Amino acid sequence: QLQLVESGGGLVQPGGSLRLSCAASGFSSNYYAIGWFRQAPGKEREGISCVSSSGGVTNYADSVKGRFTIARDNAKNTVYLQMNSLKPEDTAVYYCASGRQFGCNLVVRLYDYWGQGTQVTVSS
Repeated sequence: QLQLVESGGGLVQPGGSLRLSCAASGFSSNYYAIGWFRQAPGKEREGISCVSSSGGVTNYADSVKGRFTIARDNAKNTVYLQMNSLKPEDTAVYYCASGRQFGCNLVVRLYDYWGQGTQVTVSS
């Protein structure tokens, strides 16, 4: 059974850091682009970062560029999102998703399999 499981969320103060993990099971994520998305209460789900199947292509939303870094370890079937300089507006449920793509895109509808999400709260 294809499954993506996010972990690493939590409560952090503004300016702090978290590292999210997205572990794939039941399939090899090596052939899929992996994207990170987030959804705050009352807002639409937005794409914030993605990495191609090879790891050679990455994309970031302007809102996180320079603060977040995505990386994948295909040997571990896991993708990471390092989040630094966190702001209160980064508070949301964070999801990872997989999709067959050329390169990678931050478009929700291009992803087929989704994890259950992990809560990130940035507050003092």
